[in-house]
Amino acid sequence: MIDYHLHLWPHSESSVAYQIDQIAAYCAEAATHGVSELALTEHTHRFVEVASLVGPFWSKFGHEPTSPAIAEYFDWHARNSLDDYVNLAVAAKEQGLPVKVGLEVDYYRGQMDEVADLLAQYPFDVLIGSVHWIDTWQFDDYENPVHRHQWDVRDVDQSWRDYGERVAELAATKSVDVLAHPDLIKVAGYISSDPSQFWEQASRAAREADLSVECSSAGWKKPVDEQYPSSGFLDYLVAQGLTFTTASDAHRLERVGERANDLATMLEAKGVHEIATFTKRQRAMVALR
Repeated sequence: MIDYHLHLWPHSESSVAYQIDQIAAYCAEAATHGVSELALTEHTHRFVEVASLVGPFWSKFGHEPTSPAIAEYFDWHARNSLDDYVNLAVAAKEQGLPVKVGLEVDYYRGQMDEVADLLAQYPFDVLIGSVHWIDTWQFDDYENPVHRHQWDVRDVDQSWRDYGERVAELAATKSVDVLAHPDLIKVAGYISSDPSQFWEQASRAAREADLSVECSSAGWKKPVDEQYPSSGFLDYLVAQGLTFTTASDAHRLERVGERANDLATMLEAKGVHEIATFTKRQRAMVALR
């Protein structure tokens, strides 16, 4: 099995010391869960190179109550070097650790061409794409009271439509290879009255861009208490002929490969017996187990 969504740090309080030993520990933990390949996919928003490129996009939405909160978030996180991160991942791979050089590419509306040009300068094996904010609203940061309050004042169905629009736009840029946690909008447990509209939109976008879709156990740790994608959404994706990666979305060592067997069993029950792997951003299909 493969785990295609691993972060190196829980947060970036300051510039971090990069250690291959940390990656080796991840690989050892993964092996205990039957996982034989890991993709390191730290978020783009943690790196100063990306932050400098996209700039303070939240300033365009200064009227939003969430704008100061996301500004503070970026100030906290964007402190690390993309060069150092990629060099670390490449060194781990060269030393024989079973890793892929990857990145989780956050969606910056109207700026993905610039982001793609920057990332093209690096030897990535796989890029996974995600939408974590709608303008300045970080809808998945339900522990922050500013962002959490928006779920009480916004229309849920409209929030799903806004999210779906951005997922479709991200896919259309073809700047990534995989859609990460594709129905992340459900994270806090607020579900659209008709999620099938989103399912159709997202699956069509992934199919047209020839993207794989991540099947992640991370949702089982969230208020929604459901894997990404939901069972109904997964059925829809399978019917559309999409390919999949699996992921624990691990931010900590103890969560690497978490519930990998549960994901594999669920996919097998849906008739999925192969999974996508990537090298130099080229997909190949391998046995699920």
